[in-house]
Amino acid sequence: MSAPLRLATRASALARWQAEEVARLLCAAHPGLDATLVVVSTDGDRRQDVPVWELGGQGVFVTDVQAAVLDGRADAAVHSAKDLPSVTAPGLLLACVPARADARDALVGRSLAELEPGAVVATGAVRRRAQLAGHRPDLRFAGLRGNIATRLERIPPGGAVVVAAAALERLGLLDRAAEILPVSLMLPQVGQGALAVECRNGDDATAGLLAAIEDRAARVAVDAERAFLARLGGGCDLPVGAHGRWVDHDTVHLEGMVATLDGRRVLRAARTAPAAEVAALGDGLAGDLLDDGAGALLAGDR
Repeated sequence: MSAPLRLATRASALARWQAEEVARLLCAAHPGLDATLVVVSTDGDRRQDVPVWELGGQGVFVTDVQAAVLDGRADAAVHSAKDLPSVTAPGLLLACVPARADARDALVGRSLAELEPGAVVATGAVRRRAQLAGHRPDLRFAGLRGNIATRLERIPPGGAVVVAAAALERLGLLDRAAEILPVSLMLPQVGQGALAVECRNGDDATAGLLAAIEDRAARVAVDAERAFLARLGGGCDLPVGAHGRWVDHDTVHLEGMVATLDGRRVLRAARTAPAAEVAALGDGLAGDLLDDGAGALLAGDR
């Protein structure tokens, strides 16, 4: 019997669910395949008292997991696509993006309409804070870190916390959502709701196995969003959001947003292009926003 395929993952309940889902998809696509998890502690998980953007942004949740693949402890790494930096790390290949879950954000506690003036919304994401502040400048905000269970224990009195709808759904907690925020109000983080699986460059055997669980609609949407982020040079530390979706046949629609942290200025734009041109789509959309003044917003110029 061949050795099991080793999947590196973070230790949280959500991360384990995601890795187990990838293992399930792989075993269904390849009867007889065995897959096992390699659980890795990351810097972002160890330092819960520090905001993500102060730790260095997206890479804090993936670098240690990627290292397990690069040094041979694992064959592939399973990530939340939103945690990946926009440029793939040297030595690795973004081998597949399985079917995407709901990319939207959710309020737990009270819905937006139920929040009284001055109510507190807890979130660790500057993107969420900026967009909510732009829509409701009367709200107050508090920081929030930790796994989903921890976050749900920290709902401010009379307020709400913001989490990814996909995270609630995957953990069987979607009934806790007071409201799923529409994309028209809150553009998601790049890659939100999607999984991304990396393997070593040149590991054709593992890449071939992973290719079987690729979802083309999810992949082109995530690739377009990542190209958008790459042009802007942002991550968890900046108020940037994007959402790509398959429109029809072979067409992708991409919306993007850049804002000031206080939400007083929110720039949004959209483009549509063939799926074969997603890199140019994301790059071009970011260029549109930069031409509209996004560079000054990203630099902190109000």
